[in-house]
Amino acid sequence: MSAAFLQQLAAVDVRHPWFAPYAGWLDAGRQAVQAGSSAAAALAGLAPRESGVAVPEFITASKLTPGEAYEAFVARTGSVPTRDNLHDFFNGLAWLRFTRTKRRLNELQAGEIARAGVGPRRGAVRDALTLFDENGALLAAPQPLWEALLARDWRRLFVQLRPLWSEAAVVVFGHALLEKLVSPRKDLTAHVWCANTAPVAGSPDRWLAEQLTAGRLSEKPFTPLPLLGIPGWWAGNQDFSFYDDALVFRPAGRASQRAPARRSTASRT
Repeated sequence: MSAAFLQQLAAVDVRHPWFAPYAGWLDAGRQAVQAGSSAAAALAGLAPRESGVAVPEFITASKLTPGEAYEAFVARTGSVPTRDNLHDFFNGLAWLRFTRTKRRLNELQAGEIARAGVGPRRGAVRDALTLFDENGALLAAPQPLWEALLARDWRRLFVQLRPLWSEAAVVVFGHALLEKLVSPRKDLTAHVWCANTAPVAGSPDRWLAEQLTAGRLSEKPFTPLPLLGIPGWWAGNQDFSFYDDALVFRPAGRASQRAPARRSTASRT
């Protein structure tokens, strides 16, 4: 086990709210790695034995077939090649927490690769798949918060409507974003999916997997949200001058001002 990976794991502070959905696994996985396990072996030991969903096999990255696209390999074998680093370890945790969603993302990625091959350009669907897989989050929030977010009216979103955040729930999904959040920066931004009908604070996995279609993804149904602006997520934002930084909290410009309509459970596709 590399000393660098051990140091990376030691730096993860599970008390941060963005790690809350993964905190138990993070602690147990860190103990396994410190005891000498590889990232793949540690993740395999964390997999629930009776979850009702087939969790993939985590294997060392050296078993990835040379010349085969990663996504195609995962789809073909049901195995997830995993290196000894935080990026792949968080990817594994996302597989454990969002097994159905990750499987659906992989299915769509592999389908696009089979259809169009691996070229210099991914195309709209693969771009959206990659963006959400690496940098996505779910947000369930009252409609006024969504309207302010889509308008990028940051003062309204985070100051005037601040009490409404007690009714909101956010779950960070993207494994690259989780890795970056080990060393939080003010400009770290998630691409959030509107999840007003989903049990975000409970188990949104089935709901999100059902939303993922090539058609919806090609429209990139995400909106940027600077995570450290969320009330309760960073002590510095208690001083409202925190939101005066225009390099992070940028005005809308020509961004869409239209808020998404609430989806009823019956309207899911």
